[in-house]
Amino acid sequence: MTDFTMKTDADGVAIITWDVQGKSMNVMNQQGFEDLDALVDKALADDTVKGIIITSGKDSFAGGMDLNVIAKMRDDAGDDPARGLFEGVMAMHAILRKIERAGMDPKTNKGGKPVAAALPGTALGIGLEIPLACHRIFAADNPKAKIGLPEIMVGIFPGAGGTMRVSRKLGAMQAAPILLEGKLFEPKKAKMAGIVDEVVPAEELLDAAKAWVLSAKDADIVKPWDLKGYKFPGGAPYHPAGFMTFVGASAMIHSKTMGVYPAAKALLSAVYEGAMVPFDTALKIEARWFTNVLMNPSSSAMIRSLFINKEALEKGAVRPDVPDQKVKKVGILGAGMMGAGIAYVSANAGIEVVLIDAAQESADRGKAHAAGILDKGIARKKVTPEKKEQVLARITATTDYAALEGCDLVVEAVFEDPGVKAEVTAKAEAVIPGDAIFATNTSTLPISELAKASARPEQFIGIHFFSPVDKMLLVEIIKGRQTGDVAVAKALDFVRQIRKTPIVVNDARFFYANRCIIPYINEGIRMVAEGVNPALVENAAKLVGMPLGPLQLVDETSIDLGVKIAKATRAAMGDAYPDGAVDEVLFWMADEGRLGRKSNAGFYTYDEAGKRGLLWEGLADRYPAAKEQPELTAVQHRLLMAQVLEAVRALEDGVLMDIREGDVGAILGWGFAPWSGGPLSWLDMIGAARAVEICDALTDTHGARFTTPALLREMAEKGETFYGRFGAETRKAA
Repeated sequence: MTDFTMKTDADGVAIITWDVQGKSMNVMNQQGFEDLDALVDKALADDTVKGIIITSGKDSFAGGMDLNVIAKMRDDAGDDPARGLFEGVMAMHAILRKIERAGMDPKTNKGGKPVAAALPGTALGIGLEIPLACHRIFAADNPKAKIGLPEIMVGIFPGAGGTMRVSRKLGAMQAAPILLEGKLFEPKKAKMAGIVDEVVPAEELLDAAKAWVLSAKDADIVKPWDLKGYKFPGGAPYHPAGFMTFVGASAMIHSKTMGVYPAAKALLSAVYEGAMVPFDTALKIEARWFTNVLMNPSSSAMIRSLFINKEALEKGAVRPDVPDQKVKKVGILGAGMMGAGIAYVSANAGIEVVLIDAAQESADRGKAHAAGILDKGIARKKVTPEKKEQVLARITATTDYAALEGCDLVVEAVFEDPGVKAEVTAKAEAVIPGDAIFATNTSTLPISELAKASARPEQFIGIHFFSPVDKMLLVEIIKGRQTGDVAVAKALDFVRQIRKTPIVVNDARFFYANRCIIPYINEGIRMVAEGVNPALVENAAKLVGMPLGPLQLVDETSIDLGVKIAKATRAAMGDAYPDGAVDEVLFWMADEGRLGRKSNAGFYTYDEAGKRGLLWEGLADRYPAAKEQPELTAVQHRLLMAQVLEAVRALEDGVLMDIREGDVGAILGWGFAPWSGGPLSWLDMIGAARAVEICDALTDTHGARFTTPALLREMAEKGETFYGRFGAETRKAA
C-alpha cells in the first residue's frame, strides 16, 4: 500500500490523496516523496488531466516530516554527510518545484496545469510546504486545525522551500512570526496571515478546490517570483525599507537567542541571501543553510530531545506493561495554587474533579482559579463561554472527604509538611476505592517516607508538578521503594490525559529536577558572596542559553522557599551540609524582607505592578564586587557543571533510569540550555574527556562539589558517549 494514491474524475481532475496506513496523521517519509513524485509526473503527462488536487484521506493533512528521512540522507552519504544531506534536500526541492511549475513553458509561463491543495485539518512542516508549492491553498473551516511551520522549535527551520516561499510571498516582516517563532494558526487566521488562500466549510472543501482548478487560467498559476519584475515584499536587503527590516530582524534574533541557537541565524541568512537572487538559486541557498544547520550538533541534539525523545516519552516509552489506566474521576486535596492548577488541567482534559480544602472558601477560591484561566482564554478568543461552563461543571469544590467516593486517582497537594500530608492521606484512603491510586505532589519530601502514612504503599506514588501548572509542560513521577507498576501506569496515563510530558524517576532527596536546579541557584548565590558581579552571573547564564539567571530564578520561586529547603536539607545532612556560604546570603535576604517577586523585592527590584527592574543595589553594599572578575567562560562552566554533574550522579545512583528523561526533563522542567539538547547531550557534544578536564579544574579551584563522577571519568577513559552507552538503540541491541 502506497502513501499517495491518485484517481481522475470524469471532469479530468486528478485527485492525489495522502493517507499513510496505520497512522492517525500523515507523516512524510522517503517512500512518500517517491510516490508523490511519480503521481505528479503521471498527472502532468496525461493529456486528459486538466488539473490536480492534493488532499488527505484523514481529518488532517499532515503532521510533518519523519526525521529519519534526514538521518538516512546523512548516513547514506558515508564519509561526506553534508553532500548527502544537500543532495537529498535538493531532490525534495525538485519535486515541489515540479508541482509549482506544473509543466508550464519556462519562457512563456503558459501551458501548466492548475494544482490546488485541499487541507481538511492540521498542516504542519512539510504538510504546509507541499501546499505552498501548489497554486492555491484551500483549508476546511476547522477551528481545531493548526497550520504553520514549527520547525524552529526543534532546532531546524523549514527546509523544503517553506522558508523561501513564505518570505517571498509575505516579505520578511510578515514572515517573521511564521518562520522565526513557529507560530501556528487556525484556518481563518492562517488566511488573514496570508498562508492559505481560501477557507471553506469542510463538506465543500473538494468541490471548492475542483471548481477553482477547472476555471483557473495561465495567469492564475504563475507564482509572483516566476514573473519578470518581481519585487520582494517590504523591500529586499538593499532597498531602504528592506535594509531596516533585516537590520532589526538580526538584532531581534540575537536578543532572543543570545547567539546559541544556530537555526534562527541560519534562517535569516537564507532569507537575506535568497532575496537577492532568482528563485531557483534561492532554493539552493536555503538547502545549503539547511544542511549547515543539520550538520550542527546542536540541531541534532535538539531534534533528538525535543522531538524524538519527547514524543517517545509521551507515547509511553517507559510505561509498565499493564492494562489501560485512564483516569475517570480525580480527587485533589488542597486548593492552593498548585492544587487549583491541577484541578484546572484535569477538568480541562475532560476528567471529573473533586477539589477538597479545609475551608469551603478556600475550595471555592481554587475553583475560581480555573475560572480565571478560562476567562483569559475567552479574552484571547481561545475559549468559548460554553467551554468554560463545561470545564467548571466538572469541578466540585468541597470540604467533604466523602465526595472522594469513586475516585480512581487522588492527588494530594497540601503544604510541604509530612504531618499534614499523613493526615489527609489517611482521611482520603478511608473513602476511596481499594484499587485507587494515591499520589502526593511534592518537590522535596522523600516519597518512601510519605508512603508510610498509607495503608497501600504499592498504590502510593509521587507526582511533582511544576508551577504554574497550566503552563509548565513537565511532570516528574517518582517511584517509592514499594510503588507498584499499576501506580506508575496510572500516573503516566493521567499525565498523558492532561497533555503534559512525563518522566519517571526513583525516589531520592530532591528527585531529579530539584536535584539539578538547586545547585544551579546555589552556585549563582555563592558567586555573589565571593564578590562576582551579580550582573556577570545573570548574563553569563543567559548567554549560555539558560532562560533565567540563578538570581532571577530564585526570585521567581521565592527566597523564603529557598530558606525552608535549606533548613530542611541541613537538618537531614548534618555536618555534611555543603551550602553554608549560600545560606548566609539567602537568610540575610529573607531577614531583609526581600522574598522575591511575591514581595516585590528580591535580588531584583520590582515596581508596584510587579514588573521586574534592575538588580538590587543593596546587594553590592553587602557583597561588593571584587576588583578582579572571572572570565565569562569560567562563570558559565560553574553554572553549567553545577547542574550537569547532578544529572550524571542521578544516573549513576539509579534515580534516572533513562537518559532520555534526563535531557527532556531538564529542558522542559527548568529550561536547561535547550540548544544543547539537555545536560547529557551537552556532555556528549563536548566529549567526556573535555568534561573531566573542566571538572578537575573547577575542583582544584572551587572544591569537592565539582568532583568528577566515577561514571564520567570511566567514560572519558573509554571514549564513550552517554547516548552511545545508554541510548535507546544501545538498550535494544542488549
